[in-house]
Amino acid sequence: MSVRERTRRIAGKAGLAFAEAPADAATPVLLVNAAFAFDPPLLGWMTRQAGTVLKKDGIPAIAHVTDAAAVPAAIAWMAGQGGQPPGLTEIVHDAGFTLYNDQLRKREQPFLEPLTPATVRTIERRSYYAAYKGVTDILTKYLWPEWALVLTRIAARIGMTPNMVTGIGAILCVAAFFLFADGHYWAGMGAGLGFMVLDTVDGKLARCTITSSRWGNVFDHGIDLVHPPFWWWAWGAGLGTWGLGLPPERFLWVMIAIVGGYVVQRLIEGTFIRSYGIHIHVWERTDSRFRLITARRNPNMVILLASVIAGRPDLGLVGVAWWTMLSLLFHAVRLAQAMVRKAGGRPITSWLVE
Repeated sequence: MSVRERTRRIAGKAGLAFAEAPADAATPVLLVNAAFAFDPPLLGWMTRQAGTVLKKDGIPAIAHVTDAAAVPAAIAWMAGQGGQPPGLTEIVHDAGFTLYNDQLRKREQPFLEPLTPATVRTIERRSYYAAYKGVTDILTKYLWPEWALVLTRIAARIGMTPNMVTGIGAILCVAAFFLFADGHYWAGMGAGLGFMVLDTVDGKLARCTITSSRWGNVFDHGIDLVHPPFWWWAWGAGLGTWGLGLPPERFLWVMIAIVGGYVVQRLIEGTFIRSYGIHIHVWERTDSRFRLITARRNPNMVILLASVIAGRPDLGLVGVAWWTMLSLLFHAVRLAQAMVRKAGGRPITSWLVE
């Protein structure tokens, strides 16, 4: 899309009116240089930097002009006509410029690049990686990115919406459930792998094309939240076809550990957010590192894959139960430590926030 269309979408998501020229000269304005493509959080951040101009290689990219009398001169200056108007404090977008993105749980340099035919692929790549969560599981962080980048680029080129991608992923998710329940673990793993990769693609497509929606967010996160316990139950149900079915009482305790542990961990995460305003996974560096392997779907699937390779999918399910309990213990201890620290008058803040 053009820079103007992309900026219009970014402004709309930020609740800002968009126009080719200010409609009301008395209203503070954000002026965006159409020669640049930029990371969406930059626009929201600049709304809070009154009386400043963000520069890249000495060229003005985004300016927040509060003096109505200076708006025409600022527009002319950003269009390459005339000098810089007085009263604008310069902010340099250089190697030391970083922002904390709470939504994506990371601190990094938001991209700001001149858009030319030669820089399109670079900007696409930077836009894609800028849409990635900084704190997530090990597969999403290290294994999926390059696969998902190819699929995200294809989806954008052929005009697929994020909800279309989520819909295809949902079909694969349901297919994996039935395949697991019938003991077809390898086929189920294939369907599950497709779903897990598409679960990365839909969010990146939405953020890169600025087309996220409330319904899309509910659709995507609803599936993510609900499906894992069904997968683990189906896995246990399929063990009989391998002659490895767990005794009913043992299967019950395994499912109580997996499902109960999963639910309680989610409750702990919600309690931490409500109590301290941040995700438990970004509190300290230890929490972010543990998020790589905590008992969520993707790390659990690694355990199950290893068990199928070994020919003992029953031990894989038991392993998931134990790992879920250990992860639950870790998060319960961390919540208790946060409570003690808060009671002692010390603030609970993320290590990613300066």
